[in-house]
Amino acid sequence: MPQLTREDLWSLEEYAQRRIAFRTEVMAHKRTRQLALGENARLYFEDEMTIRYQVQEMLRIEKTFEAEGIEEELSAYNPLIPDGSNWKATFMVEFGDPEERAKHLAQMIGIENAIWLQVGDGARIIPIADEDLERATEEKTSSVHFLRFELTPQQVNAMREGADLSAGIEHTAYPIEKFTVNAVIRDSLANDLAPTQH
Repeated sequence: MPQLTREDLWSLEEYAQRRIAFRTEVMAHKRTRQLALGENARLYFEDEMTIRYQVQEMLRIEKTFEAEGIEEELSAYNPLIPDGSNWKATFMVEFGDPEERAKHLAQMIGIENAIWLQVGDGARIIPIADEDLERATEEKTSSVHFLRFELTPQQVNAMREGADLSAGIEHTAYPIEKFTVNAVIRDSLANDLAPTQH
């Protein structure tokens, strides 16, 4: 997927006019890119549209219109756009009660490395977690992790040809048995992948 440039963004004035319609479009799109993992965890898959929205919102909040500031936001967020052979996702542990959340996070150390995806009946894809900074400690894991799922050319082609996508978590404190990802999310993720040579 191409990286965003300043030319892809609207000015603050134009964004103010387009924001409500664009936000509605983005929220509908995001619903096709959220994968619930049981009751209390979720993967939020990023792509060019979700990141463009994030950048536009940051520029709006910070009232940034100078080239240098815009480039800073782009360099921070562009790495979250998948590049044709991978998926990039935010993994969130979601317990509403802070005390309950803290208790579970202490038991869920290493969960970011226990999540997996599977294309068809191929090998499980284990994510590369938190490449930017370490988010877990010896006492607890973080409630937010950034994951990159790297696919082989064979997995890319299988996804583009309609193979099933499965997911699960192999962690004693939060096990999620293998399940098939619904077709809407599967198809949205397939669109992130670029054709490869057979």
